[in-house]
Amino acid sequence: MPFKASVKEPVITLSAGPVATYPSILQALSRPVHYDYDPWFQEFYESVARKCAKALKVDQPALILHCEPAPGIEATAASLISPNDTVLNLASGVYGKGFGYWSARYHKDMVEIEVPFNESISPDAVAAAFKQRPDIKVVSLVHHDTPSGTINPAREIGKIVRDHDALLIVDAVSSFGGMDIHPNDCFADVFITGPGKCLGGAPGLTVMAVSDRAWKHIEANPKAPFASALSLKDWKDAWSKSKPFPFTPSVAEVNGLDAALDQYLDEGAEKVWHRHALTAKATRAGILAMGQELWAKTESIASPTCTAVKVPAGIKDSDIIAAARAEYGVVFSTGRNDTLGKLIRIGHMGPVAEPIYAIVALTAFGGALRKLGRKADVGAGIEAAMAVISAGKI
Repeated sequence: MPFKASVKEPVITLSAGPVATYPSILQALSRPVHYDYDPWFQEFYESVARKCAKALKVDQPALILHCEPAPGIEATAASLISPNDTVLNLASGVYGKGFGYWSARYHKDMVEIEVPFNESISPDAVAAAFKQRPDIKVVSLVHHDTPSGTINPAREIGKIVRDHDALLIVDAVSSFGGMDIHPNDCFADVFITGPGKCLGGAPGLTVMAVSDRAWKHIEANPKAPFASALSLKDWKDAWSKSKPFPFTPSVAEVNGLDAALDQYLDEGAEKVWHRHALTAKATRAGILAMGQELWAKTESIASPTCTAVKVPAGIKDSDIIAAARAEYGVVFSTGRNDTLGKLIRIGHMGPVAEPIYAIVALTAFGGALRKLGRKADVGAGIEAAMAVISAGKI
């Protein structure tokens, strides 16, 4: 019997992820599901891993894990961090803080720099941590901490980490493909992303670039898992058509990843980044003109892929979400953990990273506030957004 939901499907999803998916990727997900050891699929898999490397601007084929990125990040902690390692964890948000809990299962010691979750990590603080603890071997950084909608200065931090000969893990799950960030740019030794955010694909895979320095450290780690879902070692050479898979890969998801990479590369990375940034800039301008507040302490650290807006005092985030969906069919995201109840997130990723969706977001957000009896100058918000869009500058 067909499923019958108690609510209607949303009209437009402007969430922080999973995000709307490009039609070309939906078509790719319906391609034939081939036997993973068929020579055609083995050759195709290698081509997708190499295409990932092209998008990431690295030489070696990417490592693909067959899970969404959260388990991929946990696998990185398990594989890279040894019992002899001191870890520097950089926490400017929920996901940055969360990595420290995974790290604690494996490290010898941990130093943590934590800032309020509407701020970013200072490179000077990272340099000071190395001065105080020269034994730091692994550093973890979330480039865009999505539950806060804020960006950390990955390039500057990465240079400091490399100068101290430490290894850097960069979570770029919700930034790669939506802004100019790549493994070599920020000296990342493990760079983690996936197709389910800015690439506008389905959220079922993790894509990684792993440096030779990181592989050497993993190979020397006596506790690095193998024959495990948390093993990077198991998948190290699986990109090659001449090597076996540790277990059955997600064939349909690989088809989707292939189409997502084509979408990104064919459009051109700079054009993709520009429309993400322009959509976010128009949204921020509209939110401010409407009389609302951004969550980020300064607009300079606000993400071009997700705009976080403070929940007005005396109103519930869940009520805003419900009103926007009921009145306009538009879906936003709440915060997570420590930011839950404090902000609303408007996603600008993949196919909805188009300036017209800034107008949609402002209409739905402002309309929801009005429905709840709050003042919101929707007209001023839309005019401000349109001025940004017309100027076309980011």
